[in-house]
Amino acid sequence: MDRFPEDGGMNTKLHAVTDREGRLVRLFVTAGQVSDYKGALVLQSGFPQANWLLADRGCDADWFRNSLSGSRIRACIPPRKSRTIPTKYDKRRYWRRHRIEIMFGRIKDWRRVATRYDRCPEVFLSAIALAATVI
Repeated sequence: MDRFPEDGGMNTKLHAVTDREGRLVRLFVTAGQVSDYKGALVLQSGFPQANWLLADRGCDADWFRNSLSGSRIRACIPPRKSRTIPTKYDKRRYWRRHRIEIMFGRIKDWRRVATRYDRCPEVFLSAIALAATVI
């Protein structure tokens, strides 16, 4: 999950699910102040069949981890720095998350998306979907 630059007081965050190759599967755009794990919870209902979920620290919440284990998906999420008892995660597996960051970088190569040219959230999401399709 990543945040796009502000433009005219508008701040948005793109929540995305990718496959193991880094190809976009699902998208969800929220306001910039919405936490990562709330956006991830919305996307969780449509997760593809997977054994693992790789996510960044923003998704580190006990209730989110529990909801993943209920879906039989194992979490590979580094612990937040504020955790009193850090959770363990597979660092070698987490390294594969670079594919997701590369996907965000490729989407931001599209000037229309990177500069938040579209004011309407639906049109902005459509521009992201178009960029992802071409990529």
